[in-house]
Amino acid sequence: MTKILNVYNKINSLRERYYRASIGKNALVAIISEAEVAEQVYNSNAIENSTLSLEETEKILLQIDLDRFISEREIFEAKNLARVVSYINKRSKEQELTLEVILFLHKMLISNIRDDIAGRFRMNNEFVRVGSHIAPSPEEVSSRLEKMLSEYNAESHENIIKRIAKLHLVFEYTHPFCDGNGRIGRVLNNYLLIREGFVPINIKFIDRKKYYEAFREFDAKGATATMEEIVGKALTNSYHKRLAYLEGKKIITLADYAKDNKLSHSNLINKATRQTIEAFLEKGVWKIGIEHKKKTT
Repeated sequence: MTKILNVYNKINSLRERYYRASIGKNALVAIISEAEVAEQVYNSNAIENSTLSLEETEKILLQIDLDRFISEREIFEAKNLARVVSYINKRSKEQELTLEVILFLHKMLISNIRDDIAGRFRMNNEFVRVGSHIAPSPEEVSSRLEKMLSEYNAESHENIIKRIAKLHLVFEYTHPFCDGNGRIGRVLNNYLLIREGFVPINIKFIDRKKYYEAFREFDAKGATATMEEIVGKALTNSYHKRLAYLEGKKIITLADYAKDNKLSHSNLINKATRQTIEAFLEKGVWKIGIEHKKKTT
């Protein structure tokens, strides 16, 4: 519990720093968000077993030809999710999250992939299974999601990490769609974070094993601790990255930082993974912002 409380307090401190650092730097904030779209798309799709690499995802979004055959579905999965991510980055503050908004985002995500199910919840006999978990019946979907949103809003006094973790677990437990549940669920996390004045998070493919453990823990015990840890670290990582840019620091790899300061690289990676140092993962590489050395005259 103490560890979780420390993360809660740290997020509040990082958020305050971020607001101070971003004053007058709207253009830079926008550039950081735009540069992050491909990485968000890659990680979210990779968690759902997409074969695309980050480089291939970037090429698709830039309309550059690839060196191998890619199925039409994977191309649309990348392009559509990029549209959704860009949309919520710009529009989430304008409209409260409702079932209608969730359906709109799903239609944007699944169009040209499964038009027969795009923009609608499961119905009739459309049951889905994820591992050993059989999602609630289609008839329960709308009421469960309404309750999910009501509880999220009613618990506004709780820390944002706890609220996002719980909502995400409930959404994925409900699995309201025939396809696209994971990607839409991660989009909703960011819709709400941005709406409440936080920065978006990027749950990484490399954390997929622990991410799935969080769902199993929730299914078995109704516990949210593991997902809170994942969301907390992702949010911390996102603030560390933005602060490095916004505070005008020199950004170097953690490997170079270790060499320059004669420190153990593996020990620094361990600290970065736990987010106990202000390192951040960008395009699969651990980096850190350091103060520029003052020139001596």
